[in-house]
Amino acid sequence: MIPVHEMIQTIKRHPDFSKAGMVLAHNGVVRESSRDGRPVTGLTVHVDHDRLKELLSSYKKREGIVDILIQIEEEKPLSVGDDVMVIVVAGDIREHVLETLEGFLNAVKSEVTSKTEHFA
Repeated sequence: MIPVHEMIQTIKRHPDFSKAGMVLAHNGVVRESSRDGRPVTGLTVHVDHDRLKELLSSYKKREGIVDILIQIEEEKPLSVGDDVMVIVVAGDIREHVLETLEGFLNAVKSEVTSKTEHFA
């Protein structure tokens, strides 16, 4: 997985980056327990790439958004502490960037990815 700081450098090279006033990143990692508290040794993520492309295209068109980058570590077992998903959003003002990151992240989690948790 490309480190977050490299993704940020990539987004800074966008031709419209001069319009950005904020860059915000999300870095999801594998935690040691499931939402219901059971111990987890890791997980595997599955991605619907067609739906991801649709969402990415849609969210990039939002007001004030310069660019969105995403990478998801998929189809291989991940261990506790491993990076699962990184999203970087650049946009003009805080409200646009925060709203876009939150909406995009929630849509990706509910419509694009599914995970198989591996329990201890």
